[in-house]
Amino acid sequence: MSLEPNARLVVLGYGSLLSGYGLLAERRGGLGRLVALEAEPVMVANARRGLAKPSSHGSYLAMDIEPIDRAAPICARLGIGRHGDTADEFGALLLTFERGAAPALARREEYDPAAFARLMARSDQAHLPLGEFLMRIAADTRFNLLEYRSALRDLIGYTSPGYVFHPAPISDGRVAIVAIGSGLEGSGDAAVVSRRREFGIDRLHSLGSALGITSLAIDRPGQIGYYAECLMGGLHGLAVGDLMAGFDPAADWARELAGCLRTASAHETERFMAATSLDAGRYRERFGAAGIDRSLEPLLNEPVLG
Repeated sequence: MSLEPNARLVVLGYGSLLSGYGLLAERRGGLGRLVALEAEPVMVANARRGLAKPSSHGSYLAMDIEPIDRAAPICARLGIGRHGDTADEFGALLLTFERGAAPALARREEYDPAAFARLMARSDQAHLPLGEFLMRIAADTRFNLLEYRSALRDLIGYTSPGYVFHPAPISDGRVAIVAIGSGLEGSGDAAVVSRRREFGIDRLHSLGSALGITSLAIDRPGQIGYYAECLMGGLHGLAVGDLMAGFDPAADWARELAGCLRTASAHETERFMAATSLDAGRYRERFGAAGIDRSLEPLLNEPVLG
């Protein structure tokens, strides 16, 4: 084991981290900007994703992820694939960051950077990468999300009302960390009300259903713009069919989403390579052969508001 087990952080990105536009936080003027050392496509299993976690960056719902089998971890296999190739899989990114990016990563996920530093220090003391360290805690709690959050709270004296970092085993033996929203059932600390409980978000939403929420004053342009950030992963061949499942060309938001996607997509390949430190050769090797995910075709063919 390396003397610096956390010199690199491996993160499973499944929402706005799927695109260069999202990683660089272009929609927010660079606030929360992240640059990875590299990126690899993966297919995620034992999970569903959707809009659920009230964002700390605006008045809209951010992407959240939930396990299908709550007695097992969310996991991923390396490689690119189409949604539907295997049941209950979807495309995501495996991102590698230098340790120095930890405070920015924590802030972006509404997690206290000082608490994240304490958590990493505990994994350093155990001579384990953070994902493997968290996997031991998750296994001890039988992957029960609330018990896991409570265990982390006891370990470092902190839990977040927003996202909490969980382990996600990868097919090559690494264990990534993945941000999962503190749920309706609690944050792991009775004194900390989760964002989902605060606003009564009891399920994962599609874009259409999120725009109809009344418990939170949804910023419509912000919600649609955020969703476009996530869908842009499909421009790199990542399987986003699960996010397109509720697309209705007759919906009043369809043309707005099409316009956001097309506007944000300008120079996306260059942004993506800059945000993931991939040169053109490595980008083509990992992402280029897949082409645009077919599920985006109805949206890309949709007329835009003009």
